[in-house]
Amino acid sequence: MQQVILERPGKFCLRETPEPAAGAGEALVKIHRIGVCGTDLHAFAGRQPFFDYPRVLGHELGVEVLSLPSDGSAPQGLSVGSRCAIEPYLNCGDCPTCRVGRTNCCYRLRTLGVHTDGGMQSIFSIPVRLLHPSSALSYDQLALVETLGIGAQAVRRSQLGGTESTLIVGAGPIGLAVVQFARASGAWVRVLEPNPLRREFVAQLGVEAAADWSGFDRQPADVVFDATGNLASMEGSFDLVAPGGRLVFVGLVIGRISFDDPSFHRRELTILASRNSAGLFPWIIRQIEQGVIDTRPWITHRLALSRVPDRFPELPGQPQLVKAIIDVD
Repeated sequence: MQQVILERPGKFCLRETPEPAAGAGEALVKIHRIGVCGTDLHAFAGRQPFFDYPRVLGHELGVEVLSLPSDGSAPQGLSVGSRCAIEPYLNCGDCPTCRVGRTNCCYRLRTLGVHTDGGMQSIFSIPVRLLHPSSALSYDQLALVETLGIGAQAVRRSQLGGTESTLIVGAGPIGLAVVQFARASGAWVRVLEPNPLRREFVAQLGVEAAADWSGFDRQPADVVFDATGNLASMEGSFDLVAPGGRLVFVGLVIGRISFDDPSFHRRELTILASRNSAGLFPWIIRQIEQGVIDTRPWITHRLALSRVPDRFPELPGQPQLVKAIIDVD
């Protein structure tokens, strides 16, 4: 079968490798779609934290079930042929955070395509408990459930109220996921995004967008989500929060973040980190099935798995890029 491996920063290799065998409690799945994440772009550029090379990328996956465990461990509603999203977080289930349901903060958490090899290949074996089926959604939609999970987790962490003003910094896929769930909560949502094409895209969703804070008359927000993964932006986001407000860091940056402590204390701000998602996949799938969330307009670029070594280097920096999908069919 075909497999694409990131040998080192800037260097993908396409190779043939034997199909995997499913272990105990695992399903064998055919990969149909792979979403290209900011994590993948950072890994390609050599800027991804907690990352080792070589690595098979791919953690945003729309798949078809080929086989299930014979021990009856498959969740109800899952069968051979089911279309599924994969929850790519391998938690231990036994540490203190797992025992209280915060599996995204597992002491020994590994993420497919980051800490261990992922799904940038034709066939994959996966613990059956990580499969989430939908008979209604396409493989494109299923591949983007993980992206939506990042935004859903951030909004849940913020405890966003329907009457609160909300500012989202960055309109990449993660920022768009935050936009979707913040709007669904009934909050007043604005977006800061320097890329004019992405601002236009956000405006088509009915959301006010500006290139910088002056476009909003410097009016601070009750809740600010920074989805940039950019150090200067994350430090600047402290100035965008209203007194008594909350700042949620959705993006991740290598290094330390600093802020002015007197201003932070004077406004009694709350800082929150948001990581992955925990237990939200079934709910997100229902939101898409019911038409509350729609990611179909996000997909702006496509490439075949076999063309990843040639075409992936073209993706970073493209102003038109919102979301790229890799087709494995």
